[in-house]
Amino acid sequence: MTDSNHDEAHGGALGERLNWLRAAVLGANDGIVSTAGLVVGVAGATDARSALLTAGLAGLLAGSMSMAAGEYVSVSTQRDSELAALALERRELKERPEAELEELTQLLQERGLSHQVAREAAEQLTERDALRAHARVELGIDPDVLTNPWHAAWASFLAFTVGALLPLLAIVLPPAGWRLAVTVVSVLAALVLTGWSSARLGAARPGPAVLRNVAGGALAMGVAYAAGALLGAAGV
Repeated sequence: MTDSNHDEAHGGALGERLNWLRAAVLGANDGIVSTAGLVVGVAGATDARSALLTAGLAGLLAGSMSMAAGEYVSVSTQRDSELAALALERRELKERPEAELEELTQLLQERGLSHQVAREAAEQLTERDALRAHARVELGIDPDVLTNPWHAAWASFLAFTVGALLPLLAIVLPPAGWRLAVTVVSVLAALVLTGWSSARLGAARPGPAVLRNVAGGALAMGVAYAAGALLGAAGV
C-alpha cells in the first residue's frame, strides 16, 4: 500500500512537470516558426545583415513579450476564478455546513463509495480541513498549488526567446551566400526535434506530429520568402 501511494504522488508531480515541458516545447516552436518566417521574408528582399538583424531582434522581442503578456493575462484570469471559487466555498461552509457536508457525501458516492463509507469519509475530511476537501473533490482545485501567472509568463518568454534565437543567429552569422540555406536547414531540423518532443510528451506517434511541424514551418518560410522577394523586386 505504501509503495502504491508513493507512486501515485510521483505520478501527479510527473504530470505537472510534463505539462510545463509541453508548454515550453510549444513556446519554443512558436519562436522558431514566427522568427524564421520574419527573417526569411526580409532575406527575400535584401541580404543586408543589419536589416536581417534588426528584423530578427524586433520579432524576438515582440513575440516573447506578446507571449509573456498573453500567458500572464490568461493565467491571472484562471487564478482569479480559482480564488473566487474558493471564497464562495469558504462562505458556504460557514453559512450552511450541514448542506455542504451532504454535498461532499454525494460527490464521494458518485466516485463509487457506498453512502455509509462516503458519509464517514466526508465527515473525516471535513473535520481535518473542510475547505481543502471541497476544493479538491468539488472544484478540482488544490488550494496549496494555485496557478502562478508570473511563472507562466516567464516560462513563455524564455521558451519563445530560446526558439527565436536559432533562426536569428542562423540568418546573421553565416556568409551572405549561405544564410538562407543554413537558416532553412537549421529551422527544419529544430522543427523535427520540437515535433518529436511534443508528440512524445503527449504519448502520441511522433511521425504525424513531425510531419505537420515541418510542413507548417516550411510553408511559413516559403510564403514569407516569396512575399519578400516580390516586394524587393518591386522596390518597396
